[in-house]
Amino acid sequence: MRTPMFGSMLRASAAMVLLALGACATMDREECLTVDWRTVGYEDGVHGYSGDRIGQHRKACAKHGVTPDLSAYQAGREDGLREYCVPTNGFRLGSQGGSYGGICPSDLEPAFADAYESGRQLYTLQARLSTVTNRLEAKREALHDAESDIVTRSAVAISSDATTEERAQAVVDVKQLGELVGRLKSEIKQLEEDRVHSERDLQDYRATLQLP
Repeated sequence: MRTPMFGSMLRASAAMVLLALGACATMDREECLTVDWRTVGYEDGVHGYSGDRIGQHRKACAKHGVTPDLSAYQAGREDGLREYCVPTNGFRLGSQGGSYGGICPSDLEPAFADAYESGRQLYTLQARLSTVTNRLEAKREALHDAESDIVTRSAVAISSDATTEERAQAVVDVKQLGELVGRLKSEIKQLEEDRVHSERDLQDYRATLQLP
């Protein structure tokens, strides 16, 4: 028997599926029937979409019986790419960790690619610093937990309320936790050094960076 709550959940799930399917389509029926394909190509070029974007449009419009005007689309996209393929966009794409698929015209490619690589290097250095920082925080938290556990298990080891077996196990646990603390402190020291180096490398790179 379906309860009202079940029905509400079902309707909500169906709505989410429809939204997801709608998000997959690049164009709706009205757009497919009235679109200026040169304008669509231009907009795709300005946004740096790859050449297979037209395939997505073709699929979206096929269900409405509309075939894209490939010549008009390509002409518009070429115009759009000439606006997109500037060093500023190349740097931004690289610094955000995006991928560059070599879509720029040959005369704009070198400057765009150079700027992209500069941004990519910045992204790499920032990511490395972030990774080291996150690992350092995790190790410090683990150290804090281990030291707290030592206090707890030490109390059991000398507790008159604990059994002989419990006290013996607590002694073993304290020894193992002590070894863990030693390893963690060594790892933390190394990570602190790594972070200093990562921060320095990032600062040095930023100092030499000429933003486009």
